[in-house]
Amino acid sequence: MKIVVGVAGSIAAYKTPDLVRRLKEQNCEVRVVMTDGARAFISPLTLQAVSGNPVVYDLLDPAHEAGMGHIELSRWADLIVIAPASANTISKLACGLANDLLGAICLAAPCPIVIAPGMNRLMWDNPAIQDNLALLRERGLDIMEPGSGSQACGEVGKGRMPEPLEIRDYLMDHYGKKAQARATLLAGKRVVITAGPTVEEIDPVRYISNYSSGKMGYALAESAKKAGAEVILISGPVALTPPAGVELISIKTAAELLAASFKSVDADGIFIAAAAVADYRVANPAAQKLKKTDDSDTMTLVLTKNPDILASVSSLPQNKRPFCIGFAAETNDVLQHGKEKRARKNLDMICINDVSGGKVFGQDSNEMIILDRSDRE
Repeated sequence: MKIVVGVAGSIAAYKTPDLVRRLKEQNCEVRVVMTDGARAFISPLTLQAVSGNPVVYDLLDPAHEAGMGHIELSRWADLIVIAPASANTISKLACGLANDLLGAICLAAPCPIVIAPGMNRLMWDNPAIQDNLALLRERGLDIMEPGSGSQACGEVGKGRMPEPLEIRDYLMDHYGKKAQARATLLAGKRVVITAGPTVEEIDPVRYISNYSSGKMGYALAESAKKAGAEVILISGPVALTPPAGVELISIKTAAELLAASFKSVDADGIFIAAAAVADYRVANPAAQKLKKTDDSDTMTLVLTKNPDILASVSSLPQNKRPFCIGFAAETNDVLQHGKEKRARKNLDMICINDVSGGKVFGQDSNEMIILDRSDRE
């Protein structure tokens, strides 16, 4: 794999020679591009020695630009990783600036770009930096999470550049040969994924919903896209940005979710029901805000059962039914209830979560039991 390693002006640049060496150990061909700030922290000669290639840094170097060097390098690379990516470089990328060689290469690059941030904790937390990172994610750049710990300034917090081995492993896992093989795993398949909660109105200002963050469904959508699938993400209201290249259909109610699911699935595809759907809705939502009254301390709402989206899709005729995967969020007798749900809804696969004590909702990691149609784990 051909990798351009960009180095920005951060004290973490002292780690970059080790990153280059680790990439070379994986038989990667590495070319290094430095900003002016980076050269204040580390010598180009050091990076030239470990990469085995000349280091470039001058956008207007006549010798380099005789061959349109920034275009040449952007076309040569299979992958660009900026490590460390300073607050300044991140902001310039978000603005689309090309006033240095690294910025020009990134603007002209058709390949993936990975950002490994390295900066002071307060800079990392600054809303301007977080807004710029969100914008870069929306444009499809891959942002690694920085580490936490002691920083060169003497402070402690989040913002440390990930360690070289961590970056290397991330790049190999997401963009190396195994990743390239995964990129064709679902080629030609349509994967429809539901995510987040549904919202059922009581009146114009109140509603029934649940704690679902949508993180599971969005993570699955990103993975399916990386596996080469055509991905349709049907999402309830969440505070998440959809993965690049994924078609997003926004819904609120269970009825809207069912209609979007029926419209999106096909018989050769996969349907993953990760949304947390309200089991019931208010039978007659009020057109105006309901007022408290002094004559009663209670309120009675009449609820009616919502359609079962997963069971409805699973019950489609064989010439329309996709491969159906469901989720079971259980608080007790987890495995038994999961098996019963898989059989009851005629699922091809089920993922069972233990959510007792609210220990799954909103988390970035999860553990589950997966059963196939024969209830094999």
